[in-house]
Amino acid sequence: MAKTKIAYFCQSCGFESAKWLGKCPSCQQWNTFVEEILEKSNASVPNWKASPASSQRANKPVEVADITFKEEHRLLTPDKEFNRVLGGGIVAGSLVLIGGEPGIGKSTLMLQLALNMPNVKVLYVSGEESDHQIKMRAERLTPQPPEGGAFDEPGSLTPPSGGRGAGACFILTETSTQNIFKQIEELQPDVLVIDSIQTLHSSHVESTPGSVSQVRECTAELLRFAKETSTPVFLIGHITKDGMIAGPKILEHMVDTVLQFEGDRHHVYRILRTIKNRFGSSSELGIYEMLGEGLREVSNPSEILLSQRDEPLSGITISATLEGMRPMLIETQALVSTSAYGTPQRTATGFDTKRMSMLLAVLEKRCGFRLGTQDVFLNITGGIRVEDPAIDLGLAAAIISSHQDIPIPAKTCFAGEIGLSGEIRAVNRVEQRIAEAQKLGFEQIFISKYNMPSAAKDKKRLDLSRYTIDVKPVGRIEEVFGLLFG
Repeated sequence: MAKTKIAYFCQSCGFESAKWLGKCPSCQQWNTFVEEILEKSNASVPNWKASPASSQRANKPVEVADITFKEEHRLLTPDKEFNRVLGGGIVAGSLVLIGGEPGIGKSTLMLQLALNMPNVKVLYVSGEESDHQIKMRAERLTPQPPEGGAFDEPGSLTPPSGGRGAGACFILTETSTQNIFKQIEELQPDVLVIDSIQTLHSSHVESTPGSVSQVRECTAELLRFAKETSTPVFLIGHITKDGMIAGPKILEHMVDTVLQFEGDRHHVYRILRTIKNRFGSSSELGIYEMLGEGLREVSNPSEILLSQRDEPLSGITISATLEGMRPMLIETQALVSTSAYGTPQRTATGFDTKRMSMLLAVLEKRCGFRLGTQDVFLNITGGIRVEDPAIDLGLAAAIISSHQDIPIPAKTCFAGEIGLSGEIRAVNRVEQRIAEAQKLGFEQIFISKYNMPSAAKDKKRLDLSRYTIDVKPVGRIEEVFGLLFG
């Protein structure tokens, strides 16, 4: 009989305690500790392999110069947006965690990816749906089998006749990690998808699936499998009511990449955002459109984020922003009206409300606009949230345009950060912003004069001869309003 141990875990951060505590000393949350029974197995570290012959050799310290490194090979998927957020493709042996709201499309994204990867054998493990339910969704996503591959019957784990390189999607409905690893040894897939990590359970831990200890143990077993076999593993994770990934915080530290799938249910567009990435940029973003046939990648997000208007309207401007390495033009809307109550309202959708208050204070102090008794509403169209300070200038222009009821020319774009003294600060990668505005047919763009070359040695900083768009460098916010409103 294995020796059992009782411990208490914080459901918020995963902190372990020998006794129950009312307040977690790690995350300072109240009433988050739950009792869990831990079983101390005879084996010191459980191995994912069931075969006793596969003994692990002891690792020894190796000097960095003596480590042999082959050229990095990434597995490219047919989804260019997915390749972008991963940093250029799937890295062998990587462990990727994908989180998001219920019903946002996490399972649809991964099943669609598994069905459309040619010459790759994918094992899709589901602990939430039956094989018949997955088959129904697969038929909706891919009415015809993808080129070079086939969709096997539900529950079938028979390798395709074409061998390991033929490509196929296999479905396994199982929650026990030990049974999953047995099927993996027989099938030897190229990519493994787990839907979801909170439904798995390991026999090495005596607690319910989804508990802190089970999530940590199952992730550790999958991590060892990924690193030892160089097989990419994708984990779909639930989130809490606060928007955080359910389970211990160590879950995000253990994996190589954390992706957040987000979006408004009332909009058809979804955003796949990189939170952490050991193999690429952690600020990349991919945009999808949710359709009846699945998710469609959006290659040019600027065209969908800009509305088509027949006549000029006040309070609307176009700002050039960056999401990762991708330049985008977004539409910023502002509405300024007289407050009907004693305290004016300040509401922002898709933008930081505190930063909006800072911009209103700068406009009132430096430019003389009396906005203290006005209700101000800001909106970033498309249902996305932007934290790039380069849209400050466009938001300020939209606020004054609505306040004065004077429309801004439709072919005008803005890219500049506003400081507390009213100066227009330089923004990074302004060349990409200008090129994106020129590609979409804009006639002029306002940028900071500090992005312009100030001396002969800085001429490489910004070469305006390459652009046909009229670039207007400004240094103060008063100059912008003088050029726009006279």
